[in-house]
Amino acid sequence: MRFRTLKQLADLCAAEGLTIAEVMLADQSEESGKSPEYVFDKMRAYYQIMKEAVSKGLTEDTTSRSGLTGKDAQRVATYLTTTEASLGEEACKAMAYALAVSEVNASMGRIIATPTAGSCGIIPGVFISSQQRFGWEDDHLVKGLLCAGAIGYVIANNSFVSGAEGGCQAEVGSAIGMAAGALVELRGGTPEQAMHAVGLALKNTLGLICDPVGGLVEIPCIVRNGFGAVNAMAAADMALAGVRSVIPSDEVVQVMYEVGTAMPEKHRETAKGGLAQTPTGRKIMKELNLKKKE
Repeated sequence: MRFRTLKQLADLCAAEGLTIAEVMLADQSEESGKSPEYVFDKMRAYYQIMKEAVSKGLTEDTTSRSGLTGKDAQRVATYLTTTEASLGEEACKAMAYALAVSEVNASMGRIIATPTAGSCGIIPGVFISSQQRFGWEDDHLVKGLLCAGAIGYVIANNSFVSGAEGGCQAEVGSAIGMAAGALVELRGGTPEQAMHAVGLALKNTLGLICDPVGGLVEIPCIVRNGFGAVNAMAAADMALAGVRSVIPSDEVVQVMYEVGTAMPEKHRETAKGGLAQTPTGRKIMKELNLKKKE
């Protein structure tokens, strides 16, 4: 890749008069040795899987093997048909879609890790609800995936995207930043605005711990995906409105790395702290262990 930082990415777009997606497509093609058409088709196939996961999560039984989670996306979708959501219909729909994909993951269905399985619902939730709202063609959203991929590439190479390494700020936080920046570009914003969206999103997830109850990617992971989709939309709207990340986005990524490195082991996907070690969390862990022995 010709860029290692978000600033380099934005500068490259400005110098060549390209979108983030166009730069990513060209660089990914060059690095992989595959044609741009091949890379684009691969991403198109990934987007279809995302759409299938949303549909499955909204229409099929997504009860997890543990029995701890399932069908919350359907509850939110039903709620939308019976009352006026405080968030508004569009944000609530994005939340439902994000929950749907995350529940498909928890019930052993097929998803696309964006950037991880634990944060797999955020980008589909934002993208698919926005596609329905604005009437975009699939290929427009594929370009969004390329844009999100470029942002994720920078984050992964300068910080973390793994909860075991950097806490949930690394998984859900990165996904929110990727979705926010990509949504800005999808809606016609500039690369610079997209970078501000990333910074705004990441700043508000700094320090988020990874504390899966029972060691499973279910509680609180699934609901964090739902909240994450809404946060990504908020960050995108702020950036499109002209709100800037006063702390440059690359510096925010560096802070994410520093915070993740300093985070205690018990708060990094070990189930030794946080919600996993509440009285209820410990009770659930004990019950799951008993089931394994049966």
